Amino acid sequence: MHFQKTLQYAQHLDQQDPLKDYRNKFHFPKINSKEVIYFTGNSLGLQPKNAKKYVDEIMTDWAELAVEGHFQAEKPWWDYHERFSQKLAPIVGAKPTEVGVMNTLTVNLHLLMVSFYRPTKQRYRIIMEEKAFPSDQYMIASQVRFHGLDPEEVIVEVKKREGEHHFRTEDILSKINEVGEECALVLMGGVNYYSGQVLDMETITKAGKGVGAFVGWDLAHAAGNVELKLHEWEVDFASWCSYKYMNSGPGNVSGFFVHDQYHGQKDIPRFEGWWGHNKERRFLMEPDFQPEPDSNAWQISNAPVIAQAPHLASLEYFEEVGMPALINKRDKIVAYLEFILQEVAKEVGGDFEIITPKERGTQLSVFLHGQGKELFHYLMKNGVITDWREPNVIRLAPAPFYCSFEDMWRFGMVLKEYFIEN
Repeated sequence: MHFQKTLQYAQHLDQQDPLKDYRNKFHFPKINSKEVIYFTGNSLGLQPKNAKKYVDEIMTDWAELAVEGHFQAEKPWWDYHERFSQKLAPIVGAKPTEVGVMNTLTVNLHLLMVSFYRPTKQRYRIIMEEKAFPSDQYMIASQVRFHGLDPEEVIVEVKKREGEHHFRTEDILSKINEVGEECALVLMGGVNYYSGQVLDMETITKAGKGVGAFVGWDLAHAAGNVELKLHEWEVDFASWCSYKYMNSGPGNVSGFFVHDQYHGQKDIPRFEGWWGHNKERRFLMEPDFQPEPDSNAWQISNAPVIAQAPHLASLEYFEEVGMPALINKRDKIVAYLEFILQEVAKEVGGDFEIITPKERGTQLSVFLHGQGKELFHYLMKNGVITDWREPNVIRLAPAPFYCSFEDMWRFGMVLKEYFIEN
């Protein structure tokens, strides 16, 4: 597409944007009395304006009904978590029975590994990517030690090639085939947090299952951002946070997926609790666990409804818009951001290296050769909320729900001004 670097053109793109009205459904911070240019939806999404209403509903029910809110509230608390399934399923490409909401991301990955990491003497290795998000590294290593094994011997990291910034699918497949029958689990980030690369999850899942391993995905940077088909790809399990592209509040609850081939199995290894017990018999207080017939069997505790309320509010917007429309705008606005970066680089003689490959979502990671944190601080001071990663990468993530094409143009002007002043 032929773009133009003018305010009028950016505003023209905004007028044509079918999602333009959703910008007004989010709260924007302000710097110097102006709404910020917000590039950190990949870290914490903006607050939906309807979130307060959902939280206030529960606070009012708590005040007026107390314990009876579990059953008498307009949205009863005892089955509050079940309201997420229909809304989440199309976002991650799953059946409603395969998804749910509970806990937080790393907690869920730990719990899911109870079911899907079952090392034996012959099959015990775990394949992951090098320099995965630290929480995944800590989580996987601690799971290995929990089983009495040595992470140095068990964990196999797929590495990037020398001088390259992204993973090659053929290298991941080669490593899976190399480990072969010793591979118990493939567990990787579907979208790399540092580079923004979207991995070929379908092909990698097929390869992992081809050698007899379980395959799981950390979808922290994927859910609400890229197309997912977890059921169709026959992914065994996955989990994701809700506070990035899904705009549900800081540190908020996590979504999870368990393929329906594992439903209804009473003897599957699993940490169990009251809320995973057959809901029709839950209040009979029976000693023997009878799992729910779907992914809710992995639920443990009753739902933290005050925390879940903002997530339900955000999913209202996702249900209205749908992932295809979000992805369509995402591709266009990221392409325009890339164009703006290239144009500014030409005008100021800057060296901006975009290390995100074409297999991407809404994030561009940019190496700022010759620049340090001074540029990052300048951007922040001038109303561009972005993210710095060592050694000198700025991550830019224009979330399609609330970022505008004019934002991309304004960012280009701030960036250009920095080079003029320095």
